[in-house]
Amino acid sequence: MLKISKLVKRYGKGDPVLKDLDLEVHSESIVAIIGASGAGKSTLLRCINRLVEPTSGTIELNGIDLTALRGRELRAARRRIGMIFQSFNLVDRLTVMENVQSGRLGYIPLWRAVARRYPKEDIRKAYELMERVGIAHYANKRADALSGGERQRVGVVRALMQNPEILLADEPTASLDPKTSAQIMELLRSLSRELSLPVLINIHNVAEAKAYSDRIVGMRYGRIIFDAEPAALDQRAMDEIYAGIPAEERGEAGDAAALQVQPA
Repeated sequence: MLKISKLVKRYGKGDPVLKDLDLEVHSESIVAIIGASGAGKSTLLRCINRLVEPTSGTIELNGIDLTALRGRELRAARRRIGMIFQSFNLVDRLTVMENVQSGRLGYIPLWRAVARRYPKEDIRKAYELMERVGIAHYANKRADALSGGERQRVGVVRALMQNPEILLADEPTASLDPKTSAQIMELLRSLSRELSLPVLINIHNVAEAKAYSDRIVGMRYGRIIFDAEPAALDQRAMDEIYAGIPAEERGEAGDAAALQVQPA
């Protein structure tokens, strides 16, 4: 379980980006974070994996306070937090297998990574996961030869290779077309169920958030102002979260055909 208490993040002397934020995320659930640009969504995810240092407050993952860790202990904790990025963050000149194996860098000696001599068990697991998400036949193909959806699936497998206790996804579908976006969201939902893995997604598309999440958290100006199941996200709640922002910019209107995809 992820438990965030009184989290504050301030850059310089300005107003806090996150303001006394409290949040709990339990296993086998998809939690979507929505809100306008500047609400603090990405900062929240980056505080969890310590890519951004919190100003104050605590972040506990299965009883361990991540904000209190330093050095080797922090590196060990980061291994347990998988991250999926909007821009994929793949090494284009490397193969799919090599990109996937980068998810094991926190577990193997440096010499193995440099020599690309991955343990047989890691290779076996990589093939199993790539088969699960439909990219095993691309194992020896360079990452820059893949489509956006295929690249994001590589990112998903790379994160799963960490044996994470939680999966963070920062706008994982923002660079994809509507049909591929729906496929990636369905994939994340099914993997969460299969692996009993909590998934916390920062997402712009409200239609996708409502279709694929178990819970929606709405943020505005660094605070959580909505936290309930998707069915409770009515027009009044949307107007509070996105006050002053036109509906067409909220991602409310999804492509109905694209959302009707086969299970990933």
